[in-house]
Order: sequence, then structure tokens, then C-alpha cells
Amino acid sequence: MGRIWVIETRDRVGQDAELAGWVANRRDHGKLIFIDLRDRSGVVQVVFTPKQGQLYEAAQRLRSEWVVRVRGMVKERPADMVNDAIPTGRIEVEPIELEVFNESQTPVFALDTDGYEIGEENRMEYRYLDLRRPRLAKNLAARHRVTQFVRNWLTEKGFLEVETPVLTKSTPEGARDYVVPSRLYPGKFFALPQSPQQYKQLLMTAGVEKYFQLARCFRDEDTRGDRQPEFTQLDLEMSFVEREDVMALNEELLIALIHKLYPEKKIQEIPFPRLSYEEAMKQYQTDRPDLRKDKDDKDLLAFCWVVDFPFFERVAGPVHPEAVAEGQPRYTFTHNPFSAPKPEHRGWLIHQEHIGEILTTQYDVVLNGMEIGGGSIRNHKAHDLKAVFEVMGFSEQRIRDNFGHMLRALTYGAPPHGGIAWGFDRLMSLLQNEPNIREVIAFPKTGDARDLMMDSPAELEPRQLKELHLKTEK
Repeated sequence: MGRIWVIETRDRVGQDAELAGWVANRRDHGKLIFIDLRDRSGVVQVVFTPKQGQLYEAAQRLRSEWVVRVRGMVKERPADMVNDAIPTGRIEVEPIELEVFNESQTPVFALDTDGYEIGEENRMEYRYLDLRRPRLAKNLAARHRVTQFVRNWLTEKGFLEVETPVLTKSTPEGARDYVVPSRLYPGKFFALPQSPQQYKQLLMTAGVEKYFQLARCFRDEDTRGDRQPEFTQLDLEMSFVEREDVMALNEELLIALIHKLYPEKKIQEIPFPRLSYEEAMKQYQTDRPDLRKDKDDKDLLAFCWVVDFPFFERVAGPVHPEAVAEGQPRYTFTHNPFSAPKPEHRGWLIHQEHIGEILTTQYDVVLNGMEIGGGSIRNHKAHDLKAVFEVMGFSEQRIRDNFGHMLRALTYGAPPHGGIAWGFDRLMSLLQNEPNIREVIAFPKTGDARDLMMDSPAELEPRQLKELHLKTEK
């Protein structure tokens, strides 16, 4: 007989069952010892009585969070002992074997609460304990179900899941890169990807046509509320599509996901309402409007699309001072330098006219006042992409150095393409009714980008610095 999940005991009345897990708590009622045995699937009550002799004596030693194996008979509880608040509340286990795999120190905080009352730094330092609480275990399981649903749904639609590199090249895409020194090439550095943006476009150039990935992304940003140094995107890209095609597919996926995995939630409006950037700013003073009619309803989901964003915005100071002539207007992109303008504005981009009026094919999907995804149709011609960097004031040399590989690839028959990236952690936090993304990430960093559990970032040994041809200053 092999081990079964705790949740399976409810269907095993009158049968032997072997269980393994953690002692969630122990209660002594007179001479009876009650143990709540917990595994990932739930908890079940195990009852020890004095007539069990040595087994009973062993049970007297048990403490919270000890790891044990129990074998016993599954029985119905007495009517006055039924607990309908848990799935196994109508049964209990009468043990015939008990094995202690490992003892545990007393946990530094309670594990049978939702954990919100505990200081976050304490929870982050002992995250392996924090993850034992049912709320976080439920969040991890929900995240798994969502990723599996998305993978299967996109696979049925003809998408291929392709992994892209984590060691790449530093290119200016908006945020600051995390950089990795090269031991073999002194003075040169890899960068961790802020997103797979360039790789997924190169996959379209390679003929993959439909790509997706649950991608790890890295941005070395200053502390900004609900952000993490590393996070997850659902990233996808499609060839031979227009804006409407990408938006329609993503809307269909989001609706299917909610209906299948979150049937208790109500989508306020289908199809999703659509606002232009100008309309959103005029009506709601934000490009992430919360359209819920009842903001007290935690299960109400108000999706909307925001489209027709300005491609460029003026900046007060030079973005790249070495590349911009004195007195020349200075611009940066609002979302993504690889986006294509709306077709009717392509001529303005090529001739660098009416720059402030150029609208991009960017589309953002918003949920309950939070942007959960953004994408665009891309510039698939080298000439058009080069024009974007020229508008931003990049010199010819800088364009070649930073983006020569992309421009070269687009000259080899790149198809029209576009895609989107979901902020997967943010979506999960909304679906799970959590206050921030750290509650749906297994091992998050603190708000100031530290890992208290691993005590990182940390200093390197002098030997390592020497191998990397680096010196540090204090």
C-alpha cells in the first residue's frame, strides 16, 4: 500500500490509508490526543488513545510542524464531532503505525492564519515556512492551474512554446538592465532580458509564426510599489496578423480562462469595452481605468482595452545627449520602440513629420484599474524601425551598436507580426484577490529588491572578482 493524499481519505471509509505530512497542530482532550495532519491537499484528524500503548506514547512527543508518516483505518466521526468547515470533516484516522521523519523547531510565526498580520520581512526571511500556510499553498496551486490552462489553450490554437535566452545584450528598452560580467571576455557584459521582445520578433522572422512562453523578465528599477526585480510574463507573438487579430485572441483566452477556472467570478461586460488613450485620459484621468460598477464586489472583473496611444512623447532633457543636436526636439517612446505606427501614420514616421501626433498600434488590456497586458503590431521593415530610433535622436553608430542585429534580421523576409505580454503575477494577484504580487510568487523579493531568505544581494569573494576582472569601490 502506498501513500495517498489527505484529501483522498474522505472516500476511504473503512479502509487502511497511509499518509505523510506535517503536524499542523496537536490537541489533548482528556486522555485523547488529536493530531491535524497536513499535506498539500488539506488536513485530516488523527486520533490516538491510551489503549494503543507505545503508539500513544510516541504521539505524546509530537509537536507542530514535525514531519510524520501515519498508517491507520479511516472511520466516520461521531455525529457530534463532524466539522463541515473542511473537506475531511466527516472522517478521522485511527492510527496503527506512526513514524517521525523529522522534528521541527517551533515556527517563528503562526502558520494557521492568513499571514497578513505578520511583518513582511519576517515572512520573506522564512518563506519556506510562510508557504506552508493554506492561503499561499492555494495561490501556488491556482497559479499552476492557470499556467496549464494557458499552455493547453494556446497549444490547441497552433502556438509553439519556445524558450529564449536569459543571457543577452544590453539595449535601451526603458528600464535599467541587470548586467552579468563575462569571465572569458574581460570588460564585456551580458544583460538579463527585460522581456523577450527582440527574441520573439526574431522567432517570427525565423518562421515560427505562433510563439508563446512563460518568460522570466528582469528590470533593475528603483523601488516602486508593486514591482519585483524579476517577474513572469505570458509572452506571445503571431505572424500575418493585424491589431484586431491579436486583441480578439487574447480576449477569447481571458474569457475562457475565467469561465473554466474562476466560475464564481463575473465578467462585467463582453466583449470588453474599448477606449482610446485620449478618451481614457479625458474621462478617467488615467490610461488604466477601473470600470467596475460595484467596486465592493471582489468577484467582479471589469476588463477593457485601451488603444491609440501616442507613439512618442517629448522629454524635458536629452535622452541621449551625445546623439541629439542642440535645440532639436527630444522624444522617447511611450511603450515600445519596436511598435509600428497606425498604418495611416506610417508616412509621418518615415518622413519624421507630426511626430507628436503619430499614434501607435499599441493595445493595453486593463482589469479593475490595473494594466495586465500590453502589446502592439511591430515594425517588420528595417527602414521603419530605424526611423523610430532616428526620431529618438540616436546616432547612426548607436543604432548599429544597439540594434544592428534586429535591423539586419528584418532585411531577410520578416513577416508582418504582432503580439502581447501579460503581467502574469499581476493577473494572478487580481484573480486570487490578493493585495500585491508578492502573495502569488513563490520566492519574491522585498519591496526594496532584497532576498532576506538567501541574504542577497551579497558580496563576492576577492577571487571571484579577480576572475571577472572587476574591482569594487566602497
